[in-house]
Amino acid sequence: MPLVAPTAVYRFSAGTIAETPDLLAVEEPLEIRLGYGPADDRQQRPLAVTMRTPGHDVELALGFLFTEGIVHARGEILSARHCSREETEKGNVIRVELNPDVQLDWARLDRHGITASNCGVCGKTSIDAIRTSCPAPVSGTFRLDSATLRTLPDQLRTQQQAFAHTGGLHAAAFVGANGQLGPVREDIGRHNALDKLLGIAFWNGNVPVARQAVLVSGRIGFELVQKCWMAGVPMLIALGAPSSLAVDLAREAGITLVGFLRSDRFTLYTHPERVLDAELIAR
Repeated sequence: MPLVAPTAVYRFSAGTIAETPDLLAVEEPLEIRLGYGPADDRQQRPLAVTMRTPGHDVELALGFLFTEGIVHARGEILSARHCSREETEKGNVIRVELNPDVQLDWARLDRHGITASNCGVCGKTSIDAIRTSCPAPVSGTFRLDSATLRTLPDQLRTQQQAFAHTGGLHAAAFVGANGQLGPVREDIGRHNALDKLLGIAFWNGNVPVARQAVLVSGRIGFELVQKCWMAGVPMLIALGAPSSLAVDLAREAGITLVGFLRSDRFTLYTHPERVLDAELIAR
C-alpha cells in the first residue's frame, strides 16, 4: 500500500482557480492482534487499532508493544506478520504471536482501543500506569554539540520523501554521535512514526538505545517522551515545541529535551549537559 494517494484539487492563485493533480498522505487503520497462551491452548485477541500511514507495519506493531510495556525483549515475540488477505481487507491487520511464557494483564491493557493518528496517552490512570513501568532514569555518555545539532533539520528534510509530496507526514529518525541520521520513518501520526523507529531497535536487540538520539519533525507531547524513556533514548530533539508535561517527564527520565530546532537556533529544556558547549548557552 503506497504512502501517498492521488487526488484532484482546485488551486486559487493570482485571482484564478485551476484544477490540478495533487498527492495526499494515506491514512488507514491498523489493527494489532495478539496471539498468546500456552502452546496447547493459544488464544487470539485484538489489542488496539491505530490510524497510520501504511508501511513498516511490523515495526510499528513491535514498537507499540515495547513502548507500551507489553513486551520487554525480542525473545518474547515468536512472530509478527500481516494476516492473510482472506482474513482481512487491505492488509490492515497485524498478528503478533507472543511466547507462551508472556503473561498479559488485560485489565491494564483495557485503555487500548481505537487510537487516532494524533493520539497518545489519555487519562491519569494511563499516565500513572506508564510511569510505574518505565525503567530507571536514562544515563550514559552520549553527547551532541550545538553545531552538530543545527545541521539536523536540513538532513531530515532531505530524507522526508513522502512529506515532500504531501506536507502531511511526521518523521522520526535516529541520530548518531557523529551527527549523521540513521533510519528515518514517516507516518501521519507522530507517535506511529516513533513506534516504527523504535521497533527497529527493539527487533535488532538494540534497546536501550544508549548511543543515539531521536529526532522528530513535529512537537513533543508526553507520549513521545514516555516512549523514548522506555527505549532508553538519552536525547529527544524536535523541530517543534514540547508540552509542559513532556518537559516534566523528560526531567524525571534523565532525557535531554531539545525543541524549536533550526539551522541557527534551538532551545534546551532539560539536562543540557549532553550538549557539549551548553556552558556557552548559559552565559
